[in-house]
Amino acid sequence: MKTIRDIDQLENSQSILEGYKFQPILTEKLDQTQSNFDQDIINEIVLWKVNRYAQLTDECFRLINNIDRTRPEIDEDLTRKILSNLLSTNGVRLAMASTILRFKAPNIYQIYDQRVFRYIYGIPASNTTIKEKQIENYLKYLKDLRTKCVEAKIDFNTADRVLYQADKIQNKSIPIKY
Repeated sequence: MKTIRDIDQLENSQSILEGYKFQPILTEKLDQTQSNFDQDIINEIVLWKVNRYAQLTDECFRLINNIDRTRPEIDEDLTRKILSNLLSTNGVRLAMASTILRFKAPNIYQIYDQRVFRYIYGIPASNTTIKEKQIENYLKYLKDLRTKCVEAKIDFNTADRVLYQADKIQNKSIPIKY
C-alpha cells in the first residue's frame, strides 16, 4: 500500500489536484465563500458531503414557478414538462423531483416515497430509469393517492407524511429496498 511517504513519486500535488472532480460547481462555490456562515451555507456543505447538489436550469425554475399553488387540481401538461426538466438534471431522481413539487404545491403534489407506495399498493415501488415511465408512474401515483386519501379520510396535503409514518409503524419488520 502506498502512503503519503510515496507522494514524491508523483509529479506534484497540483497535478493530483487537477484530477479532483467531486461536485465541481458546488466545490467552487463553497471554496469562494467568504461571508459568515448561515444555515444556507451549512445546507450546501451538507449537500456537498452527501454528493447531492442539483443545479436547475433557468427553464426549470420558470416552469416550477408557473405552478399555481391555489389550483385545486393538477395541470398534467405543466407537470410533465417540469418533471422532464427535473429528471434531466444531474442528481435529481423521481423522489427528489416529487419533493420539490410537494413543497411548491402540497395540495397538488406529494412525495413519491417507497414507504407510501408500499402502503397504498401493497407491493414495493418499481424503479425505472426511463424518464417517460417515471413521469407516468408519478402521475398515476398521485391519482391513486388522492383516491386513497378520500377513502381513508386523510388530508391529501399531508398524505406523504401520514402514510410514511403509518408504514413505519405497521410494517417496521419489513425492510425497504433502497
